[in-house]
Amino acid sequence: MHNCTMTKLPIWIFVIVLSLIKVQGQIQKKADSLLSIYNSTNKIEIKVDLLESLIDNYIYNDTDKAKAYIQELVSISNKEKYDAGLILGQLNLGNYYYSIEKMDSASFHLNRTLDLAKEKNKKVGMVEALSKLSLVQGHNGDYVSAIRLMDSVARIYLDQGDYLNYGVSINNTAAHYYDKGDYLKAMQGYRKALKILDTIPREPYRKADVLRNIGKLNTRQGNQKQALDYFGQALETYLEIEDYVYAASTFTDMGSVHSDLGDENKALEFHKKGLEISQLSKNNSVSIISYGNIGIAYKNLGEYDMAIENLKKCLAYDRQELSDINEVIYLYHIGNSFTYKKEFSIAEKYLNESISLAKKGGIGNELLNALDYRAFNSEQKGEPQSALVDIRASQAIKDSLFSTQKAKQISELQTAYETEKKEAAIALQQEEINTLNEKAKVDRLTKGLYAGGMFTFLAVSGLLFFGFRQRMKKNKIAREKQEEIYQREIEHKQKELASQTLHLVQKNTFIQELLENLENIRYSPEKFKMEFRRIMMLLRKENASDKDWEVFKTYFSEVHNDFDQKLKTLYNDISEKEIRLAAFLRMNLTTKEIAATLNVLPDSILKSKYRLKKKLGLDKATDLTSFLNTI
Repeated sequence: MHNCTMTKLPIWIFVIVLSLIKVQGQIQKKADSLLSIYNSTNKIEIKVDLLESLIDNYIYNDTDKAKAYIQELVSISNKEKYDAGLILGQLNLGNYYYSIEKMDSASFHLNRTLDLAKEKNKKVGMVEALSKLSLVQGHNGDYVSAIRLMDSVARIYLDQGDYLNYGVSINNTAAHYYDKGDYLKAMQGYRKALKILDTIPREPYRKADVLRNIGKLNTRQGNQKQALDYFGQALETYLEIEDYVYAASTFTDMGSVHSDLGDENKALEFHKKGLEISQLSKNNSVSIISYGNIGIAYKNLGEYDMAIENLKKCLAYDRQELSDINEVIYLYHIGNSFTYKKEFSIAEKYLNESISLAKKGGIGNELLNALDYRAFNSEQKGEPQSALVDIRASQAIKDSLFSTQKAKQISELQTAYETEKKEAAIALQQEEINTLNEKAKVDRLTKGLYAGGMFTFLAVSGLLFFGFRQRMKKNKIAREKQEEIYQREIEHKQKELASQTLHLVQKNTFIQELLENLENIRYSPEKFKMEFRRIMMLLRKENASDKDWEVFKTYFSEVHNDFDQKLKTLYNDISEKEIRLAAFLRMNLTTKEIAATLNVLPDSILKSKYRLKKKLGLDKATDLTSFLNTI
């Protein structure tokens, strides 16, 4: 449905170019407006907020301008000794260096954010810094730590009721599993993230990010056609909201899929589209990748001069913009292209530089490729001994990488074991708390949130320490902590219940509207023939089901203390339909809303209310809804 065929691409690019010209104007207009306000105020809080907006305005379009505004934010916060601004400045520096793939610098500034927040006793930026640190750890290959940290971040967002960032965190955790090679858990996480983000209309690019990740997973598993479909869906959203940086990256992803399919010409066209967009959006990192992929595609097509020309453009960028891994890759591809041109000395120069940089950076996987390409160059040059030396070196690295991988797996198992021990200790402590408070009335909602997240872990650890010194005080703190957790989970269930109720009402209201439309076309044969079957299929798909009611009833029972069971106990002849009506009345839904939810006429609901009131033995003076609220 969303596959991007090449016949559509010229139209897309025409629209994209026009839109980019428009969006660049909008970005500048927004910046001018923000700067006008910035220059007219002396309040540090307002200045910092405005600079944050300017940074967001440019971070994915013009990183140099974004960095200049970050430096301005740090400067004025230092001058005014504004703690929140200093913390945000470090956080934004971490984000900036992460966006240009300078992970050491990103890690430094993100950790500095946490240190400052702790030192100044401020919570601002802490969760965002932890989330970004998890991404840095994942980029560096420490997937176990990255997953554990992102899981903690997700729990914090869930506790705060921030479901948008909760969904984003689930997606990030899944991406870590993908990089780790656990594709099953990755797909499970992506599906969960989609379910969460499907219910949130804000920031649609978040859902597009998940779709793009699913596309990458399908690519890795060899499902190229499915990958193109998911990439196409993500691309559609990126273009619609004018997020051209990610649109450019998605074009590049699709180009790589066509390369895997053996269609280098089509791959080349997609990479070129990505390059056009990235250049207009002034994002150098995407442009570098596009030039690199274009160069590699030309090399695979045997057009070595074009390959060298494009790959050299990658190296022409400032080294701040170019990661070490990509530099190694582009160098050895240039060298390999010169080998095919039989310019062996020039090829050797680039290959030597690639190997030297790979050794210096400890980039084992790419060092393998560079050595193999140099061995091939020596063989073509007529120097078999030199080729043999590189082949042996390559094999030694393969053996070393295999051993390293095994050691890493052992380390991960050890880490998992240590984690389980800590979690067991926490569980024992929680059991002690439960025993001490066994006489307290405990809600059914106790399952689930008591042992998750970094901050909760620290809180429980604190209870352990104070337990040896102040037993009575610990019991009081424990009870208060449990009550707070219960209350938060009850609030969460109430939000879920409200969301589910709204879902049922909106869903069936939608059905009613469709039915009215169906009635309208009933007497128009030309419309009827074309639309009737499609609308009927849609109605069958969207109609309220028993499953929807069961989900609603589960949430309702948890929030309203087994309301349905109480009704059955008091009135053993009450039917499931009457319980359903009573639950909706307990939710204070109007007659019209209940009718829409149950897909019946309002008069039918009025009659059902009358029969229910009679079955419950209520007199005329007793209000049915008020009575149900007392159960």
